[in-house]
Amino acid sequence: MKRYSAVLILGFLVGAFSISQIDRSIFMAEAKGNQDDRSLVYEQLNLFGEVFDRIRSGYVEEVDSTDLISAAINGMLTSLDPHSGYMPPESFEDMQVDTKGAFGGLGIEVTQEDGFVKVVAPMDGTPAAEANMQSGDFITHVDGDAILGLTLSEAVDKMRGPVGSEVTLTVVRDLESEPFEVLIVRDIIKLTAARTRVEDNNIIIRITTFNEQTTPNIQKGIKEKIEDLGGIEKVTGFVIDLRNNPGGLLSEAISVSDMFLHQGEIVSTRGRTVNQAKRYSASKGDLAEQKPIVVLINGGSASASEIVAGALQDHKRAVILGTKSFGKGSVQSVLPLGENGAMRLTTARYYTPAGRSIQALGVVPDIIVEPLPVTPSDEDSEKGSDRITEADLKGALSNDRLSPEEKKLLDDEKETQAKKAKRRKQDYQLSFALDILSGLSIYRDYK
Repeated sequence: MKRYSAVLILGFLVGAFSISQIDRSIFMAEAKGNQDDRSLVYEQLNLFGEVFDRIRSGYVEEVDSTDLISAAINGMLTSLDPHSGYMPPESFEDMQVDTKGAFGGLGIEVTQEDGFVKVVAPMDGTPAAEANMQSGDFITHVDGDAILGLTLSEAVDKMRGPVGSEVTLTVVRDLESEPFEVLIVRDIIKLTAARTRVEDNNIIIRITTFNEQTTPNIQKGIKEKIEDLGGIEKVTGFVIDLRNNPGGLLSEAISVSDMFLHQGEIVSTRGRTVNQAKRYSASKGDLAEQKPIVVLINGGSASASEIVAGALQDHKRAVILGTKSFGKGSVQSVLPLGENGAMRLTTARYYTPAGRSIQALGVVPDIIVEPLPVTPSDEDSEKGSDRITEADLKGALSNDRLSPEEKKLLDDEKETQAKKAKRRKQDYQLSFALDILSGLSIYRDYK
């Protein structure tokens, strides 16, 4: 320590002859500040070493030095924010497999909030989704063991296990209600990152996660559905369903946004220094060819999902519908540590094209639609509507000018109304989105 300080002071003296008296004072003050900071760091590291030695020699039971160091590293990282942490070699390998779209587990994305493990979203078609796990659920116990106080990695490790084995989660859904248990059978999670289907000449794109499969899944799906409909001119619009999508790779969020934007900024990231700022812009080309788009989001839409929704919203390329998103506006970098695994470190915040930070705020929909409004009765769902028209009145005159085409149109209308009523009951938000696309299409035709 003393030798190092002496070297620093000697360097300051050598350079002092080339600066003015005022500059010299400032320079010396800054150097002293840096020296004081270094001295404090060394003192703290010495403290760490002393605590480490005392634990190894004096703790009631023998402890593994490697476990102590791992816990110290993880504690240092998790003290920063809920998304930074240490990944031992096994966890690092699991993460690399996860991003490729096939892995073993429950199919649930979790985060940590005030020490509690909170569900961001269950993934479509996974054991967690089939067990009715929901965004916002808190997991308090795994197989009867409390996980409060564990790191997120430790809690996740407890939920992992052999394929086919059972795990019982204790869940708190409403803070005023009693906890309940959910039994889930672990399985191989094979995620199709994105699926496409057609409904009323609208192409619906359901994106469950952002991994290496997302972009090719969407590109292939859109191409096939456009061909099935007989060309893009037959397409009314697109629905991008991001509900309960917990996010994933930043690069995939940028790629998906780029598919529907012809130009302009998609997202920017800003780190600790100006040199760390990056901007990502769209390239020419729009797979939807300027057809109207509605994006569905909810409280389980996080991170990469919010990048896509925020970009399309700011460029007024899509109508955002649903409920406010999760609000994760930070970027994590995975930094390998050789054979010792890796560290996940929050290195930047991301901002939408309009400069908005979504962190702890989320994307607010253009049209707020709750998932469970008052729905029609079962009888209404089958009949389509209980409203009375002239044709329903007793003794009403018939229309003597109805052509065969008009009669068919009336029959088709009844069938359509019944179909819409059923769809509203099954998925009100999606039904609302399709109605908006229909209206936007008519508006575009008038223009």
